[in-house]
Amino acid sequence: MAPPGLSPSRIAWLCAAGGAALALGAAAAWRRRRARRDVAQVGTVTGLYIYPVKSCQRVSVEEAEVTRMGLRKGDLRDRFWLVTKEDGHMVTARQEPRLVLISVVCENGHLILNAPEMKELSIPVNLPKENPVKNCRVFSLDIQGRDCGDEVASWLTAFLKSEPFRLVHFETQMTPRKCNDIQTPFRDSDEVPYSDAGPLLVISEASMEDLNTRMEKKIDIHHFRPSITVSGCHAYEEDAWDKIIIGDVEMKQVMACGRCIFTTVDPVTGIIDRKEPLETLKRTIP
Repeated sequence: MAPPGLSPSRIAWLCAAGGAALALGAAAAWRRRRARRDVAQVGTVTGLYIYPVKSCQRVSVEEAEVTRMGLRKGDLRDRFWLVTKEDGHMVTARQEPRLVLISVVCENGHLILNAPEMKELSIPVNLPKENPVKNCRVFSLDIQGRDCGDEVASWLTAFLKSEPFRLVHFETQMTPRKCNDIQTPFRDSDEVPYSDAGPLLVISEASMEDLNTRMEKKIDIHHFRPSITVSGCHAYEEDAWDKIIIGDVEMKQVMACGRCIFTTVDPVTGIIDRKEPLETLKRTIP
């Protein structure tokens, strides 16, 4: 599909046409835009973010290609890498909050990892075929991943300091997880690699600002790990967006994103609070 690329001013207009309810964000499925009928400008895209390694840091991009399994920028694919235990079960910041401290960039066909007090590590995006393909488990669903090798396994284990870990990479010839096996609102054709449920998450800055007026300690929008951030709308106005158009791509809202304990992990310190912002959300946001 065509990219939702930003304009020369690095901002893209966002248009929408009426519909279903949403909390702070939207999981979205998309299809090629057919016509721009009955649309109105409702806001402006202010950020595009890719999370190559599930639970690790985001990569901010100025433009991205929209694929059926999430945003893409060159070799960077959203949630195409996954940290696992040795038995293949996924590991996220829910169990190991310090994962959010690992930064990720992609250069010259290599994924480069950095973390506090760790030596930079470079991993080829196209792994040797000799590397074994492992059966993994993501939210009780089976999915494959090619093992990234012992060096990165030792690096992750040394940084997290709890038990042995591995890193696997989803390859496009592998079978993705069916979104409707995770959440029923999705279509049979909607698929994701290691993402929680859907391929995109949209949050407005106004909603985040409103939440912070209710918080004793302000938090950052990246506690919620959005794919797309939007300005120029009222707080929670995105709850009513059924279809949105960015550039030449039309996206349809599928469901509100249920917020979990991951939102209580501070993306700067890697410390999990286990209370906020969930307590405030339960208390004050319908």
